[in-house]
Amino acid sequence: PYLVDALSFTEAEARIIEGIKPYISGEFTISTIKRAKINELFFNDNGDRFFKAKVLFVSLDGKYGTEKKTPVYMLAQACDIDEAQAVIKKGMDGTLADYEIAEVKETKLMDVFPYIEEQKKKITL
Repeated sequence: PYLVDALSFTEAEARIIEGIKPYISGEFTISTIKRAKINELFFNDNGDRFFKAKVLFVSLDGKYGTEKKTPVYMLAQACDIDEAQAVIKKGMDGTLADYEIAEVKETKLMDVFPYIEEQKKKITL
């Protein structure tokens, strides 16, 4: 499985084909495409695997005076779970919101293809 930042299934398929074509010889098929809700992605050059974390943002409900925890999902590239937690904490440095890392587990992702805006060529006359 691969994770691709895309606006449509068609774009996701095209980006996967473009991304893995140099590494595969012969024919291949993309059998399934599913949506994944990942709010944040933290890359780490030392990491060889991807870990999915459930992070709870903690806020105070002004009306009732109770704590409210809102879950978001983040992906961290790391070698193990401890490093993944450290990568997430480093990525969250400077965040003003209170948060808890509720869960971290290894994914089966082989690679991630983030969206990179292509440089527009300047035309000079």
